Amino acid sequence: MTPENWLQREDLDGGITRVTLSRAPVNALTPEFLMQFAGLLEGLAEDRAVKALVLASPFKVFSAGLDLKEAQGFDLADQHAIVAGLNVAFTRLFAFPKPVIVVTEGAAIAGGLFFVLGADWRVASPKASFGLAEVRVGADFPVGPMEIARATLNPNDLRRLMLGGRAIDANTALKAGIVDVIADNAMEHALTEARHFASIPPKTFAAVKQQIRGDVIGLIEQAMADGANAPAQGWFNEETKNAMAAMIGSAS
Repeated sequence: MTPENWLQREDLDGGITRVTLSRAPVNALTPEFLMQFAGLLEGLAEDRAVKALVLASPFKVFSAGLDLKEAQGFDLADQHAIVAGLNVAFTRLFAFPKPVIVVTEGAAIAGGLFFVLGADWRVASPKASFGLAEVRVGADFPVGPMEIARATLNPNDLRRLMLGGRAIDANTALKAGIVDVIADNAMEHALTEARHFASIPPKTFAAVKQQIRGDVIGLIEQAMADGANAPAQGWFNEETKNAMAAMIGSAS
């Protein structure tokens, strides 16, 4: 699949734009995929015709996070590129001035969970699952994802998800407030919510969202300006590549 097909944009009635993440088979995250997503968000933010954004995936796995097979071969420059991609893309989603509704009908794991945490309204199907598996693959959290997680998860869920590395089901995620609703017809429900959000005065929505999230966004942006996108020692440590290999082996 060519990069041009990784993100499918559909402009629907009422100012609703649906973006389908389409990097088969599991929307694994690469620097190129993340920066393409960030660029699309920049364009959508400037498009006055867009009143609300719906994020979706056509796959059984919404997003599995980092492409572990590819990442085992990362040199220092590659590590800097993926850290920059994670920081830039998910901070841009978190700061997006228009309503974002996410539809999760499969697993949103590790970096893939930040498509959910960065959204304003989160719809899950009963089969969805959620997790932060970074600790199991020997990787800590770049500043963008880390601060977004702090801002959107309560301390105990942050502890359980980040330190345990295990996934939770949709019902547990609902009780934790990680998702807002579980629906069998998740996309239909999300589009209904998108129509509601699209009716909110846009300047006011953007202002209130900035009031809620501005301090976190500023912290991340300052860290990136200070060099957080290119940590001197890289992102990985001496445990990482073996842990990635073990994770791939356990999943096969």
